[in-house]
Amino acid sequence: MSIQHFSGSVLPLLFLFSNLLMADETPQQDPPEEAPEVEVKGGVRTLGGRQFWGDIIFFRGWRIQHNVVLGQHRLLDPQDKRHLSGTRGECEAKLKELREQHKLQDMDGKAVILIHGIGRSSKSFYAMKKKLSEQGYTVVGFDYPSTRMSIPDSSEYLHSVLQSLKGIDSIDVVCHSMGGLLLRAYLMKHKEPRFGRAVMLGVPNQGARLADMLKTNPLFKTIMGPAGQQLVTEGLIEKLPTPEFPFAVIAGGRDGQKGYNPILPEDNDSTVTVTSTRLPGAADFLLVPVIHSFLMTNDRCVTATEHFLKHGTLVEGRAAAPIKPPQD
Repeated sequence: MSIQHFSGSVLPLLFLFSNLLMADETPQQDPPEEAPEVEVKGGVRTLGGRQFWGDIIFFRGWRIQHNVVLGQHRLLDPQDKRHLSGTRGECEAKLKELREQHKLQDMDGKAVILIHGIGRSSKSFYAMKKKLSEQGYTVVGFDYPSTRMSIPDSSEYLHSVLQSLKGIDSIDVVCHSMGGLLLRAYLMKHKEPRFGRAVMLGVPNQGARLADMLKTNPLFKTIMGPAGQQLVTEGLIEKLPTPEFPFAVIAGGRDGQKGYNPILPEDNDSTVTVTSTRLPGAADFLLVPVIHSFLMTNDRCVTATEHFLKHGTLVEGRAAAPIKPPQD
């Protein structure tokens, strides 16, 4: 193997997958089980849907999921225990039965939906979920088959979940990495008048240079699937709309010319360059010394996210730093 091939293909792959491995091995990755509103006996424990399941209905922590490979559906409780496998209609009927049996009312108030990045799951937002739950939000940890479908196709799972949030008055969004692109892909076809504010954490809004380097690598193509091919700097991302509701951007980096990943030519969080995160139209911007995989769990990022959703700025006592469109 030549040095040029190693630096041009293998090294970027090592950096990318080391980030995922570090994140998955975090001891606190899975939060302590939360107490459900109602105690329903039975159920088979699952992982909650990682790469082959997508949420289509959410109700008070209960989820109906669709398997992108097998086409079947299942009903999970708030502790990710499976109570039924079958058709969508059968799962909806079972959920309705449980609602009536336990006299569960419609949801109301404000919700926040958490959209994970490629190769991750809603469990990566455990710190964010805890903090926002304490603020009175109905927190929707949204799972989708990020490595098995294109970004626009995955956004249809988001559309289905949003439609299921009946009774909710307003919906904020927090997204990490490719999750922000999924939100923007959703906006290509749909409108949601209940959207309030959004925070984008390490989102490659201008595309990912690592994806440019790896797009022809067979292992990358196999593991990251169709969506991985769409993370490149030219193509789908150039066509994605900018949210019309207030949003902020949080980027990881060292605030200098060199970032955490020496392969990338400018400041970066080890996966995404700071420049790529900057989406004109953002109401505020914050740079933090945090690598890509931990932006969702870092205390400063969690606090900044909470502050923006509540007040419209990321940092208390600091003037907003909006990202303005480039001058003609």
